[in-house]
Amino acid sequence: MPERFTLYYWPIPFRAQFARYILAHAGQPWTEPDRDAVMALYQTDIAEQPVPFMGPPVLQDAEHDAWISQAPAICSYLGEELDLMPGDPVGDAMTRKVLGDCIDVLHALTRNCGDQMWTQESWNNFAAHRLPRWLQIFEDLGRRNGLGAEHGTLLGTPSPGVADLACSALWVTIVDTLPALEGTISDHAPNVLALSRRLAAAPAITRLRAEQAERWGDVWCEGQIEASLRSVLADWAG
Repeated sequence: MPERFTLYYWPIPFRAQFARYILAHAGQPWTEPDRDAVMALYQTDIAEQPVPFMGPPVLQDAEHDAWISQAPAICSYLGEELDLMPGDPVGDAMTRKVLGDCIDVLHALTRNCGDQMWTQESWNNFAAHRLPRWLQIFEDLGRRNGLGAEHGTLLGTPSPGVADLACSALWVTIVDTLPALEGTISDHAPNVLALSRRLAAAPAITRLRAEQAERWGDVWCEGQIEASLRSVLADWAG
């Protein structure tokens, strides 16, 4: 029997990693078509696409004959379907705020998805100011909701939800693939990193990470922007 969920994305972590962590945590199997199938969907005329989209990820839910694009919308949808949202207006809105923040961090680290390449000067300035500010935003949100190194969740929910899993997918994947950033993350967001690691250490997500490392190595976002990021990290005294 085909899996309920199909996730269309390139064979890299990046934007689809949030949905993967949610699905793995929920024990929900899913299928990921190969790069050729993703490219075919991406190149389909807009009028013929199952949902109009600029780029993947795209999620298909066969049970509801639904197609969803945009990573935050996919994660919100999965959260509702798999009972991983807080379930109240403020909590749900704050979950979507965290998803937006996670995507903004990806855009910041890739200079708006490659609009510009990193130079050593631009990276050093970002790493000294804007990156710590992003980390402090996550850390202070957790602090306000009782998050500690060994207990708690980002929004103070009784159990981890979409916000926590998205946070884990963001920061643990960065540490796994760009380990030069681990010290900065630990310095500015120690409790968030501890939460992220607790969730990523669960058996299902541990298996996901191991499988990705075996298939993809340490790739993060791929292409020239990752090459430029790795180049400045190599000469950065973080």
